[in-house]
Amino acid sequence: MATAMVIDDSKAIRLILTRSLTKFGYEVCTAENGKEALAILNRQAPEVAFFLVDWSMPELSGIEFIQRVRAMPSYAHVPLMMVTTETELANMIQALEAGANEYVMKPFTEEIIADKLRLLGVLD
Repeated sequence: MATAMVIDDSKAIRLILTRSLTKFGYEVCTAENGKEALAILNRQAPEVAFFLVDWSMPELSGIEFIQRVRAMPSYAHVPLMMVTTETELANMIQALEAGANEYVMKPFTEEIIADKLRLLGVLD
């Protein structure tokens, strides 16, 4: 079973996304912020099929996480979707320039997540 990583400082969002991704057939690894997520990647080196990342998190923001992951050879090309409350066009452009492949604004529905995952090629 492929693994998805959900990185969000909101426990509720982590639970909602985990429930949906599990329903879609993925095992889910979660982290409360970018720093914790990087520690998991460095310590366990899981094979991650894709990342769902929040923007605003303590310790290491989503943008900083994306930049660091894109610099890691083993994860540089793994699909990455920003899931955030940031709605400004400039923020979306910044996330895409940092290396995000897709961008979803909160609140979202399970169908929106599924549609974006199809665009990323990780969901049939």
